[in-house]
Amino acid sequence: MTNEQICILITIIAYLIAVLMVGFYFARKNENASDFYLGGRKLGSLVTAMSAEASDMSAYLLVGIPGLAYFSGIADAGWTIVGLAVGTYLNWLLTARRLRRYTQITGSYTLPQFFSVRFRDKRYILSAIAALVIIVFFVPYTASGFAACGKLFSSLFGTKYMTAMIISAIVIVGYTAAGGFMAASTTDFIQSIVMTVAILFVLIFSTVTAGGIDAVMDNAKNLPGYLSPTATYAEATNTAQPYGPLKIVSTLAWGLGYFGMPHILLRFMAINDEKKLKLSRRVASIWVVIAMSFAVLIGIVGRTLSNGGFIPVLSGNSEAEEVIMKIADFLSHQGIIPALMAGLVLAGILASTMSTADSQLLAASSSVSENLIKETFGIKLSKRASMLAARATVIVIAVLGVIIARDSTSSVFDIVSFAWAGFGAGFGPVMICALFWKRTTLPGAVAGMISGGAMVFIWKFVIARLGGVFAIYELLPAFIVSIAVIVVVSLLTKAPSKEIADEFEAAKAR
Repeated sequence: MTNEQICILITIIAYLIAVLMVGFYFARKNENASDFYLGGRKLGSLVTAMSAEASDMSAYLLVGIPGLAYFSGIADAGWTIVGLAVGTYLNWLLTARRLRRYTQITGSYTLPQFFSVRFRDKRYILSAIAALVIIVFFVPYTASGFAACGKLFSSLFGTKYMTAMIISAIVIVGYTAAGGFMAASTTDFIQSIVMTVAILFVLIFSTVTAGGIDAVMDNAKNLPGYLSPTATYAEATNTAQPYGPLKIVSTLAWGLGYFGMPHILLRFMAINDEKKLKLSRRVASIWVVIAMSFAVLIGIVGRTLSNGGFIPVLSGNSEAEEVIMKIADFLSHQGIIPALMAGLVLAGILASTMSTADSQLLAASSSVSENLIKETFGIKLSKRASMLAARATVIVIAVLGVIIARDSTSSVFDIVSFAWAGFGAGFGPVMICALFWKRTTLPGAVAGMISGGAMVFIWKFVIARLGGVFAIYELLPAFIVSIAVIVVVSLLTKAPSKEIADEFEAAKAR
């Protein structure tokens, strides 16, 4: 192992030890399942904002988005981040306060539990379906994080992809299973800072190395369609491919996904005072715009570095996702201090991955231990047994994630895209109607959740393959179908009881 690799390894190990210590610290503070899954609703405004966005950004911030920009230019990545930025703001503006109030009134600390109480689902049908949606889509989402870690370490140290991925998974599971929600939220806050430093440093260093902004722009202008918002660069033919209005609209639909993301919505539920959500919204919205914009720029600068011979030329989506890793590797050969900074950059990639994986593991484990075992199957558990079930579920889901991510050629962005659509269409319409339409009924919510989740699979694997106008992001049609089904079925079934209506008004008026 070279001196550069040793410096990188020291930085990463120090970082991993720090997050594990946070997990073990909070392990002693979890007295019941509510503490484990929602932290007793004790989050402050800054931790709420930054942990929500760190858990949101995941590996696609430092792996997926730069790779997409490197490979095809600004159109695909650019319209994606516009949709995500708008979705982030609207989710904080419209959903956060109402959800915090409603879950406080109903005493809910998981999303499936909230849905069941909101619609008085005494047989826990909606809760069970919600739990299954979480499990189905969070396992591949978690797998994308493990895949990013595997790519990171195998690229840097020449280790086997599977070995690197398993070690990363063990660390993530370690502090999440030990410390629960407060450990995940606190480490997410720390990781958001690391991610910010990493993005800023990589962008400045790579731009200077490439010869400055003018050199970067000159290189990008020489690639047909690379800087166009209505075209993408096709590397194989060195031509510009059209990026039409329908494609733009479907890409903007990424923003709809926020209304159904359990790991983000849980942060709204956990803040200690709903009045602090205004500050949280501002901090989160500003950070997201800056972080994602810088990530796109890193991809563009990375292409210049490849053309200048500073880093290898990366072909294909999967290989392009290693652009930051290649920049960090180049940086590490510039001396001891740069090598330590390279380690910090790579720790930032780990941070982006871990901050999402821990939250996803918690949301999925709560669905199994609380919603399926205790509610659907009616198995009574003591406090100790409930905690053990929660931690065991975290481990099982992580193992499934590792199995799914065993293919080293898989694209992080593609995996995240599919899982994002699943949550957006499965939960988003139901969440919006539950919070803002009093006439929503239990049959309507059940039908909407099933149709939204099912349509994601149907559109992606059947309809989209017809090509043409059907080749759009599956979230948009699935979201529309789910909303339509909820409205139609709710209007065709008996109106909610006075008790439900009064509770809805109370949540709205507080």
